[in-house]
Amino acid sequence: MAEAERRARWTVRELLTWTSERFASLGIPDARVDAEHLLAHALGCARIELYVQHDRLLDESDRAGFRELVRRRLAREPVAYIEGTRGFHALDLDLAVDRRALIPRPETEHLVDWLLESLRPPPAPLMHVLDVGTGSGAIALAVAKARYEVQVTAVDISAEALALARHNIERLGLEDRVTCVQSDLLEAVEVPERGPQRGFDAIAANLPYIPTVDLDGLEPEVRVWEPTSALDGGPDGLTFVRQLISAVVECSALIPGGRLLLEIGVGQAGQVESLLREAGFLDVQSRSDYARIPRVVSGAWPSE
Repeated sequence: MAEAERRARWTVRELLTWTSERFASLGIPDARVDAEHLLAHALGCARIELYVQHDRLLDESDRAGFRELVRRRLAREPVAYIEGTRGFHALDLDLAVDRRALIPRPETEHLVDWLLESLRPPPAPLMHVLDVGTGSGAIALAVAKARYEVQVTAVDISAEALALARHNIERLGLEDRVTCVQSDLLEAVEVPERGPQRGFDAIAANLPYIPTVDLDGLEPEVRVWEPTSALDGGPDGLTFVRQLISAVVECSALIPGGRLLLEIGVGQAGQVESLLREAGFLDVQSRSDYARIPRVVSGAWPSE
């Protein structure tokens, strides 16, 4: 094979090496992983398959689509938006993602795990869960997928985010288990009435919690590409957390013993714990994420 012809066809290994070095030189984190994700996406194969194809030659037609994906990543577009999907919680919970909502993150899985632990164990009568600030629908869908006897109300103020959530609900075939409501926190939410008992069994919220002053310091993938309205939590990051806690109390939105679970930012756990206790919640606790940062705060509404 002539050298000119040879250089017109790169191996998978060579293309991954060149791309990851290019990404790394520009300060893009996880450069090799990103390169693998994009090449697998361009070739229509699983990322793991690349490891047994390192010597496969790729001609111009193979590389054309990959170049466009690389161009987008060089503009700091997140890989999840480029691929159009992101796995969350359960192995088969594959969510469509785009710029209408935040990309689901591993930290939020801790909230889902805690919420599922707080529900009555199966077999159990019908339970109701509220997901406030649903975005792509990640929390609502993970809960509905895990527990067949749970009805989930997914709430967001953004009509665009709710359209994405509805799309994911349909993708997963959970239309009969998850209902979307456009609402500013609890304003348009109907609290369940079950005989003498009123309220949701659990309320989860991943609200904007980044202080406004910190937004400009975020990575370009977040600052430029993800919706600012889903990030900006006001002067100290807790504007919407305070509003939700007040709304839950004023609306009697939890059954006795029901839990409110809040995802929070770095350094906010102590303040949010105090807010919950001052509002009358009991058994207030925090749980940490994989980096040992307190990431979820929860409190139980008093039993009658």
